[in-house]
Amino acid sequence: MRKVILFTLLLPAFISNAQSWQDTVNQVEKIMDRYKDTGPGAQVAISRNGVIIYNSAKGLADMEHNVPLTINSKIEAGSVSKQFTAAAILILVQQGKLSVNDDIRKYLPELKDYGHIIYIYHLLHHTSGLKDWGSVISLSGWPRGTRAYNNDDAYHIMCNQPTLNNIPGDEYIYSNSNYTALSIIVQRVSGMSHAAFTKKYLFEPAGMKNTEWRDDYERIVPGRAIAYAKTPDGYRTEMPNENTYGHGALLTTVEDLLKWNDYYLSGKLGGPSLLAKQTETMPLNNGKKNNYAAGLVIEIVNGYKTISHTGATASYRSQLEYFPELGLSFACLTNTSDGAFGNPAVLVRNLFIKTASPAEQPNNLKPDSTISWKKFISYKGSYSNKKTGAGFLLYEKDNGLYFIPNGGPLPALNENTLLVGRAQLKFPTGNTKQVTFISAAGDTILYEPAKAAVTDEKSLSEYVGTYFSDATESYMYAVIKNGKLVMYPRTTEEEELTSVYKDGFYAPGLEISFERNKKKEITRFFVNISRARRVEFRKVK
Repeated sequence: MRKVILFTLLLPAFISNAQSWQDTVNQVEKIMDRYKDTGPGAQVAISRNGVIIYNSAKGLADMEHNVPLTINSKIEAGSVSKQFTAAAILILVQQGKLSVNDDIRKYLPELKDYGHIIYIYHLLHHTSGLKDWGSVISLSGWPRGTRAYNNDDAYHIMCNQPTLNNIPGDEYIYSNSNYTALSIIVQRVSGMSHAAFTKKYLFEPAGMKNTEWRDDYERIVPGRAIAYAKTPDGYRTEMPNENTYGHGALLTTVEDLLKWNDYYLSGKLGGPSLLAKQTETMPLNNGKKNNYAAGLVIEIVNGYKTISHTGATASYRSQLEYFPELGLSFACLTNTSDGAFGNPAVLVRNLFIKTASPAEQPNNLKPDSTISWKKFISYKGSYSNKKTGAGFLLYEKDNGLYFIPNGGPLPALNENTLLVGRAQLKFPTGNTKQVTFISAAGDTILYEPAKAAVTDEKSLSEYVGTYFSDATESYMYAVIKNGKLVMYPRTTEEEELTSVYKDGFYAPGLEISFERNKKKEITRFFVNISRARRVEFRKVK
């Protein structure tokens, strides 16, 4: 179903090569035509200065019953939902019921005292250090999607964490726990459910008639699109069968998302002063910029300032962008994670806004082919980071240097630096032995030479045992299988571990570091997983 509005007041500067509006519509239609009437689909809408100029839907909302996806079909917005939770907090601030400078334990006393105050603004900007509850519980063998978790369950997991990822304000680490906490604060302070509060103060005033939270996944939602994942055997349903919400779980349409953009960006939500708080960023403790505002990302895209967020829940995907200098908003919702379609949100936006400034282009780090990889052979070996226990192994193979966990061969950037994708591995030039890993985002991690990786079965058998974690309330088992060290919380969740240094191992998505007592016996290990550092498992058998 398509609803195209011919809006001829678009300036040619907004359309690449001054092409006609109809030409642009035709190109957008080609992107939408990738979604067939036999598979999952997408909604795309565009507005300028609050007026919708394009709104289209293509594909199926329900493949089993051959139900078309329409512009009124409800699709989950994933983490695009976070801006609504942030806005609810700021409404409560405006009502005088709390302050972003409040200690979160004023409202969430069940959380542990970590020796550092976490303020509400730390939650808003993802700098609190709270470990992502979903990442933590995945180590139990029951990740999100396998059990119907609710906000109380998520909060229970959060309260079990004995440590933080980082000192509050020191680092930006995206964590759904921040927005789960904010949702609970909204409920406790307002005396209303988070769903009821946002409906009254956000959705209804903005005219969002097709928007609600998935706070009860078993509730019948008329017009809801089913989410589909692509597998070698075809599409399969992949739904978020859980009741956690606030960090995600907003059921909505692209038209409603554009209504929201127009409502809050025009200062109608609590006035211009509240808008300023929504888009305000806060630097880290060291003064480094953090571009995450109140559930919104403030950055430069294609040479223009944007206010945006993306989202992914189960096989739903979403993106909402606003270009204030152009008055343009782009909203996209899809009910499939199938990457074969490309990213329709980006493809459509780039039809309108093509010119990127040199300053925002990805780092164009070009390998220097005149520098032989053999120059770096002396750096082969194992390295570890003392703070997190993370490590890597640099080894020689097939006429090149390779890197576990990222592969290779690694080309040289200059006389003392190897490229690891868009990241860099910088070797010491002075007396220091530290190796610096520089991520594509510019973050630096220091590594030091470590004892060599172990591969023989006798050495690996030292790590065999049963381990328990208070953080996950679950066991982990380490065994030798076919001469390899294997770890699992359930037999269906086995992971083979690769040694990168003595007592340090790697598995896809996991970094594991074992610790010993004075007798050199293994007593526990720590796991680093995306969004959660150093989750402890102690040896019990």
